[in-house]
Amino acid sequence: MPGVKPGATSAETREAVPRVKASGTCSIVAAALTLAPIFGAPQKEASAAPVPAEMLAARKVFISNVGRGCSPFGRPEFTGGPERPYNQFYAAMKSWGRYELASSPAGADLDFEISLSCPAAGANVFKGQSYSTIYDPQLRLVILDVKTHTALWAITEHVRPALFQANHDKNFDRAMAALVEDLKGLIGQPAATPAGAVSRRLGQKKSS
Repeated sequence: MPGVKPGATSAETREAVPRVKASGTCSIVAAALTLAPIFGAPQKEASAAPVPAEMLAARKVFISNVGRGCSPFGRPEFTGGPERPYNQFYAAMKSWGRYELASSPAGADLDFEISLSCPAAGANVFKGQSYSTIYDPQLRLVILDVKTHTALWAITEHVRPALFQANHDKNFDRAMAALVEDLKGLIGQPAATPAGAVSRRLGQKKSS
């Protein structure tokens, strides 16, 4: 037996056995303490990082039409033509009233680059054979500081797929509305309100 000397008396044997048990117990406790950070209580969520000051202080923005839509099957995925993302986003910014819309980048604090893309996201497979590509239409807004040409932030909203054109367009509208709400929540300002009305601070982002 470990810890017992050859020829030891029964009394000495009884003394050695508890030492072995105590040593085993210490090993278990040590292992538990080592694994505690891994399997222990959930870690605290990181606090929200600050929004760039340039975005909060900006008063005038220029809206750039970066992406001209996409037609993965040789036909427009959405009605309204390739300018639909730009036109719809421009109208939403004008309605919001948070920023003055500049006619050129030179007179703006920020440049809002709006685009629509349809990257491939997989394939439809039948009996082991790929017969069509799955696309992931997505609206993307990149916010740049005009003076430094630095990208300050980016927001992406995916347009859910649909079988019918009418539903394609409805899902586009939902994605655009979600992107605008993302921006409002980021800036922390509500839409423009009538004179004398009490403005409320925008809460959490609404689900799309």
